[in-house]
Amino acid sequence: MFMETNIITNALVKRFQDIRRHSAEICAPLEIEDYVVQPVVDVSPPKWHLGHTTWFFETFILQQHDPSYKVFDPQYNFVFNSYYETIGARVIRTDRGNLSRPSVADVYRYRKYVDEKMAEFLESEYMTEAVEPLLELGLNHEQQHQELLMTDIKYILGHNPLFPVYKPDEKRSIKSVQEDREMLSFSAGIYEIGFSGTGFCFDNELGRHKVYVDDFRIAEHPVTNGKYMEFIEAGGYTDFRFWHADGWNWVNEKNMTSPLYWHYIDGTWMMYTLSGLQEVNPDEELCHVSFYEASAYASWKGMRLPTEQEWEIASPNFKWGKRWEWTNSAYLPYPGFKKEAGAVGEYNGKFMVNQMVLRGASEATPKGHSRHTYRNFFPAYLQWQFSGIRLAK
Repeated sequence: MFMETNIITNALVKRFQDIRRHSAEICAPLEIEDYVVQPVVDVSPPKWHLGHTTWFFETFILQQHDPSYKVFDPQYNFVFNSYYETIGARVIRTDRGNLSRPSVADVYRYRKYVDEKMAEFLESEYMTEAVEPLLELGLNHEQQHQELLMTDIKYILGHNPLFPVYKPDEKRSIKSVQEDREMLSFSAGIYEIGFSGTGFCFDNELGRHKVYVDDFRIAEHPVTNGKYMEFIEAGGYTDFRFWHADGWNWVNEKNMTSPLYWHYIDGTWMMYTLSGLQEVNPDEELCHVSFYEASAYASWKGMRLPTEQEWEIASPNFKWGKRWEWTNSAYLPYPGFKKEAGAVGEYNGKFMVNQMVLRGASEATPKGHSRHTYRNFFPAYLQWQFSGIRLAK
């Protein structure tokens, strides 16, 4: 029994260390100056991500469950708290890029300190079954921020006029074929959606329940760059008929003409990738479009976006995972949803307004961090996520 417990503990420590190490690996190609940049409010500096994910383990596990733990720096609660009102005051989101201190070296020392204390904790008597859900949440929280790290790093570098290379050997998206006629058909009926079974899920996936859907068809393949170019060339960004009112206001206020990172240079569409500026490949899956653009394109094609219920029902029948896919569903609680008590209850429930649901995963999603039931969510105007389009009718 002792040997079995020891094996489980060792595996837990290794998993914790592997996930934590991956965050540092994502940042390894950066120059020291890249760690602090915050071009827009939706982007957080890489240094802040590294500190915030560390703060999560320190605040919710070590401080709460290890009586011998000594806080690394009391000021870090103010610096690295994200949105947890229960935990106290914090630096406002728009000011994260103003934090020249703590330094990058300080943040890495903070990570090392907390990682060592966590390794000791996981092997101690204080690591009980009651702590396991918090640990699992912390690990998945770190993986969420790993995806955000990739997203924010691309935005930071992609808005540098030099278009710097993050990794020269970045793998480009696998060639895909988009044919309008390749639609999968599903009959009207009652289906079940939501998480079930064992393993981790976020609270917004819980409450497996029955839904009724009418007959629907959904594209087997996501929309490609080439297909979206046709929308641009047909004047899609200049015709109000295809846009929601808010979307049309967004187009005009921001002078939108293309997906994020696209640049029309000397008669050729170019795009910034993590390997630098490259010509747009028409066969790659479209990326970095807002909900407004996704909906407008669908309207131009005489189709629509799938609801999140339709997407989940159909998803076992098509390949997904290269792009987060916009749905036509507002981010709302499932029947019976209840927020947890305390700060953990602020994780998802407080954001269930003014957001649209995306389903699937993306090339930036860490391995093992995707499910058919995963509910991602963002405001309709954001392009910076690795988001694409799958049509329905």
